[in-house]
Amino acid sequence: MAYIEFKDVVKKYKMGEMEINALNNTSFEIEKGELVVIVGASGAGKTTALNILGGMDSATSGKVLVAGKEITKLRGKELIKYRRDDIGFVFQFYNLVQNLTAIENVELATQICDDSLEPYDVMNKVGLKDRVNNFPSQLSGGEQQRVAIARAIAKNPKLLLCDEPTGALDYNTGKQILKLLQDTSRKENMTVVIITHNQAITPMADKIIQFKNGKAIEVRKNDNVIPIEEIEW
Repeated sequence: MAYIEFKDVVKKYKMGEMEINALNNTSFEIEKGELVVIVGASGAGKTTALNILGGMDSATSGKVLVAGKEITKLRGKELIKYRRDDIGFVFQFYNLVQNLTAIENVELATQICDDSLEPYDVMNKVGLKDRVNNFPSQLSGGEQQRVAIARAIAKNPKLLLCDEPTGALDYNTGKQILKLLQDTSRKENMTVVIITHNQAITPMADKIIQFKNGKAIEVRKNDNVIPIEEIEW
C-alpha cells in the first residue's frame, strides 16, 4: 500500500446550471518521503487535487488515503485535526500575520499542534536565525516565503503541500525556495508535494504527475533526480 492513494477521485462544481468537472476519475500514488511535482496548465485540476489531499476541499466521489487513513470520510473535528496535525501548507502568497514577527508567525502554528518542532530551530534551518524578530514588511519576498515554509515545517507535518510556492518570486529567489523544499524532503524524510505550471523544474522531483483536463494523464518516477541549483529554465 502506498503512503498516499488518490483513487478515482471526481470533483464537480456547479455554476448556475452548468456543471464543471474539476477532477475526472483521477488516480495516483505517492510514497513516504517522496518529493513530488504535480505539473499542468491553469485549470488542469492540480490545485483541486492538492486541496482535497489537504482536507481543504471534499471529493464528489472516489477515495483518498493518507497513511492508511481515508481522509475522504473525515468530517467535522476529525477533519480539523487532520489539517492541524498532519498537513503543512505553503501558498504562492505567504499569508503571514503582518503584526507578528517572523518567529511569532512560526510559534502561532506550533501552539495548535501536539508534536511540533522548536520554532527557533526551524528558523535556523531555513536560514533566518538573524531575522526572527523582523516583521513581514521588513522582509524580502523570498524571506517571507521562508517564514511561511518554516511555519509549515514547524508543525512537524506528515505531508507538506506547496501551491505554486515560487509564483510570486524572481528567478534566483525562487530557486532558493525550491532548494529549501528539496533539502527538506531529503533531510527530514518529509513527503513534499509541489504544484506548478513550470515543466522545467520537474527534474528536481522523485516523481512527476502530469495533469490535463482534470486527470492525472501521466505518473512517472524520476530515477535521475537533479539538484535544483543545477536546473536552468
